[in-house]
Amino acid sequence: MNDKLALEIIDKIFMNVFNTKNNYSMEEILNNFAFDVKLPQKVYDCLTNEETWASSINPINFITLKNMEQRDISSGWMLDKKNVESLEELINIWKSINMFTTERVYDSVDVVKSDPIYRCEKVYQSTDCRNCKNIVYCDGCANSEYLIASQRSASISFSIRVDDSNDCSNSYNVICSSKISNSLFIQDCFNLHECIFCSHISNKKYCISNMQFEKEEYFEIKKMIVKWILNRY
Repeated sequence: MNDKLALEIIDKIFMNVFNTKNNYSMEEILNNFAFDVKLPQKVYDCLTNEETWASSINPINFITLKNMEQRDISSGWMLDKKNVESLEELINIWKSINMFTTERVYDSVDVVKSDPIYRCEKVYQSTDCRNCKNIVYCDGCANSEYLIASQRSASISFSIRVDDSNDCSNSYNVICSSKISNSLFIQDCFNLHECIFCSHISNKKYCISNMQFEKEEYFEIKKMIVKWILNRY
């Protein structure tokens, strides 16, 4: 997994959501779409000074999962008992072995800049994701694929900025909703298909701002809204 592959994933998602190719760089995607997503940050392994990625930057010392496991095999983490004459000395000994493990990736492949990740494939700078594939800049997502800048959501596919939702596809900016498809800017809704700017409604299609439109009208307006979205950045 690298920037080139991440951009290929993003391009596929853009085609499904906006019916157009992605023209943004990785940095622009991060700044424009994932600006509020909690993501792993770059830190440095305190033993090797190599670059690594951690879900929290509050600890003082970091160690990669690989280096932690290597030390565990080579010498272990137990220390010989010694006389300790002060609490300060005891705390200093603790600090010498208290390293925050980074890039914790378990049962996963093609994962970069991420921590922690479980049973995933092709993940770019994401955290706390499980059973996902082809995701970029995500936090707390599960059982999802082809996802950008989404948080605390499950069973999502080909979508961008989906928060606290489940069972959504081909959508952008969905919040606290379920069973949403081919929709943009949806909040607190259920079972919508091809809807835009809708809140607190259920079982609808071709609605914009909670107003019912004819199918042809809807798609003409949708083109204008997609253009507006992509021109905002």
